[in-house]
Amino acid sequence: MNRKQVAVIDYGMGNLHSVASALKHVDRRIDVAVTGDKEVIANADHVIFPGVGAMRDCMGEIRRQQVDQAVDKVVASGKPLLAICVGLQALMDSSEENNGVECLGMFPGEVKFFAGNEQFNAASDEGSASGERLKVPHMGWNQVSQTLAHPLWEGIEDNSRFYFVHGYYVDSHNPSVVAGKSHYGIDFTANIARDNVFAAQFHPEKSHHNGLQLLKNFLNWDGKC
Repeated sequence: MNRKQVAVIDYGMGNLHSVASALKHVDRRIDVAVTGDKEVIANADHVIFPGVGAMRDCMGEIRRQQVDQAVDKVVASGKPLLAICVGLQALMDSSEENNGVECLGMFPGEVKFFAGNEQFNAASDEGSASGERLKVPHMGWNQVSQTLAHPLWEGIEDNSRFYFVHGYYVDSHNPSVVAGKSHYGIDFTANIARDNVFAAQFHPEKSHHNGLQLLKNFLNWDGKC
């Protein structure tokens, strides 16, 4: 029996080996390649599209290295694709970061700055009196409400906690693709899902039991809902 091939897309942004280690931890029967090789990505059974850092730099490398084309091909193929953190944000139309950056436009919506939201700032001001002023970036554990039934939620209780690190949040323009929401001063999109794509703002590889369960579910997923 052939071993399942998993590609973690490497375009120079983020600690990708922690993702690879987490994948191997949940299933030692797989082969994981941290790679920017488009042929390896195209031939993989499952693909992870991660990202950490400033959106302008990320999108610059995504386009320069033709990762956008590789992601397009994976989506078109029907193979399971998991986007993580900036990987999720890159799938949207645009980001406010770096004075505005055009993203991949696979999902309608914008990536916005927490501190640019009046409701967020009001909530932060209210919390300052008790010493609980909301800081940016949003860093740490937070609950995720599952708003869409999905195979990747199997074995994970609703409102489970996951680990976040981000100063910008996704504002999805299509409620039907929002698979999870979280709250940090405001409600924001924690997950989106459509067809063979699932994306998370949080870091599954840093989220202990719940994150490992999500990665296990991803490896067992056939890309269909």
